Amino acid sequence: MYSFMGGGLFCAGVGNILLIVSTATDYWMQYRQSSNYMHQGLWRYCMPGKCFPHNDSIAHLDATRALMILSLLACFIGIIIGIMAFIHYSSFDRFDKTFAAGILFFISCFLVFLAMAVYTGVTINYYGKRYGNWRFSWSYIIGWVSVVLTFFSGIFYLCAYRMHECPRSANPH
Repeated sequence: MYSFMGGGLFCAGVGNILLIVSTATDYWMQYRQSSNYMHQGLWRYCMPGKCFPHNDSIAHLDATRALMILSLLACFIGIIIGIMAFIHYSSFDRFDKTFAAGILFFISCFLVFLAMAVYTGVTINYYGKRYGNWRFSWSYIIGWVSVVLTFFSGIFYLCAYRMHECPRSANPH
């Protein structure tokens, strides 16, 4: 049980760090315009030597930002509850922290997946038709890596919950 929880905490911790880096950096997409390479993130776009904030309220960027921030919060709360389950902190007797942490990690995974899907769909439909020389960059890629890590942290925690619950349900009082 503890090995599953340790693996889940490790995956969630690394996934949360990657979520922060992915959300905060400006390398979601790179493209070439007028013989210059430019890049953009969720918060700003950069031309050679200078970056500018996205002034317009672009719906897909707003949705992606909101979903990424909600995912960060869900993952962070899941990590706190997961640590409390790992050290057997019992402030609530009927509240199974292992199960709650696993569900929060799955919620985080779902929110990041949604954010990445929104960004991917709009970017391919918009930039794919306008620019021939563009590509997704490393901030975008580590966003997808965080989807995988938060998914596996949820799997690990639900396996730990299942291992913990099986002996308890086999011995009814």
